[in-house]
Amino acid sequence: MPTSTRFAVAVHILTALAVGDGKPMRSDALAYSANTSPVVIRGLLSRLSDAGLTRSQLGAGGGSMLARPAKKIKLLEVYQAVEDTELFSLHRTPPCENCAVGGNILEAMNPTLMRARESLENELAKVTIADIASEVARLGKFTMPLVW
Repeated sequence: MPTSTRFAVAVHILTALAVGDGKPMRSDALAYSANTSPVVIRGLLSRLSDAGLTRSQLGAGGGSMLARPAKKIKLLEVYQAVEDTELFSLHRTPPCENCAVGGNILEAMNPTLMRARESLENELAKVTIADIASEVARLGKFTMPLVW
């Protein structure tokens, strides 16, 4: 089963806003950069705004901006803003309780799944949008100028 792309696209959006030096960016420019629909971008911007990570400027020259410095936005906050934080999907219907495996599988798996989730969250808490923007600049694989 494929996973959601919301987190990756949200990080892309925030990194583009960080690289944009505080200038408001329109959803169509962000969509061009992420190669997706402006509707997808607007949906993510809504979630990011609700989480206090972005804000909007209305009027001519308006668009979205970071709500606080990129160095103060952790990837964990982005993940929590746009993803279902239940990392693992379990059975669609409860396993058979009368089976030796079915009656114990969830309890047996839970400690491992919790440690995996904690590891993911700990790693995401160490990295900021500024770190990602710095890495984008370091990689410097620009074939054309940024289009905003």
